[in-house]
Amino acid sequence: MQPDQIETELQQAIDAAQRVLPDWAVALAAYLIATLLALALFRVVFSMLTRAVAERDLFWRSLVTRAARPLRLVLLIAALGFANGLAPASEGTTTTITHVLLVALILSLAWIAYTALYIWTTIHLRRFKLDAEDNLLARKHVTQTRILMRVAKVMIVILAVAAALMTFPAVRQYGVSLLAAGGAAGIVVGLALQPVLKNLFAGIQLALTQPIRIDDALIVEGEWGNVEEITATYVVIRVWDWRRLVVPLSYFIEQPFQNWTRESAELIGTVMIYLDHTADIAAIRAKAREITEADPLWDGKVFAVQVTDFRERVMEVRILASARNGPRTYDLRCNIREQLISWLQAEMPSALPRTRAELTSAEATQIAAPEIDGPKPPPETA
Repeated sequence: MQPDQIETELQQAIDAAQRVLPDWAVALAAYLIATLLALALFRVVFSMLTRAVAERDLFWRSLVTRAARPLRLVLLIAALGFANGLAPASEGTTTTITHVLLVALILSLAWIAYTALYIWTTIHLRRFKLDAEDNLLARKHVTQTRILMRVAKVMIVILAVAAALMTFPAVRQYGVSLLAAGGAAGIVVGLALQPVLKNLFAGIQLALTQPIRIDDALIVEGEWGNVEEITATYVVIRVWDWRRLVVPLSYFIEQPFQNWTRESAELIGTVMIYLDHTADIAAIRAKAREITEADPLWDGKVFAVQVTDFRERVMEVRILASARNGPRTYDLRCNIREQLISWLQAEMPSALPRTRAELTSAEATQIAAPEIDGPKPPPETA
């Protein structure tokens, strides 16, 4: 049966019912019948879509499953719109219902778009594991995807709300008048929303250039921590003592900061020790190498022991050792420092810093005199 034949038969049925029932009852019956037909049609369409995507990839299967409710709503809106054109209602009532259905259709389409975006993002991120040993590629994709998803979500909401508001004649005319007035109000609104827009565009720039990524090790405002979350307006950094540092997105575009995992997670750790000038550097170098090679945190790439400075009372010795990431490097430094100082105390105490004093021969004789001559007798009493 063709759609025009269905419309003709429905119109005839409505005319017949209108002779017996009042107009409001006929209109209510038309809306009710349209609702029931929409629900029945949804079951048929959903069953067909489920069979059609049974052998497709996970995205389409998930989209059909999760978009069931907005799809049902779209079919219901279409059926009610069809019934609204045939129901014996006043012109004002028909116009109001049509407007409400149009706004509902716009929001339903935005709902479907958001669902499709969420499903694609979830499936895409399943391919990357942040808990892997070498997670540079995973951090890159996760950061880019999450930032772009948040920006896309904001754009979907803005477009849906704008489209819904433009269906109201008063709002549409007001927008036209604003444009005709030269955009002065737009400049004022732009200035008021400058922080929001600034962070929004900073988020897009961060997603493209990626100076920071999820789980990057950063030093920001003198605090060391890992990037825990990147939102559309700010970044949450998990500081080493579990505090959270919240920084605006624009900070990472305008201010300098340290990124310890920009290209790779590998880092060179530094251990500084201060020893006496008579310390045996060759023996200390051998012991430091022994300690480092026995530590499973060392990646076997970088090791060095160097005297980097001489000072008045001590000499500065620097030990370099590399590890796969920042936390392992920190623990490796602590292990080398602890084991080396224990060895120095036990095997080479003379290498530890000491304070020297130079005495003249007269002062040395005076100090040593009591030990040579023995204790003096007590003074005689009268």
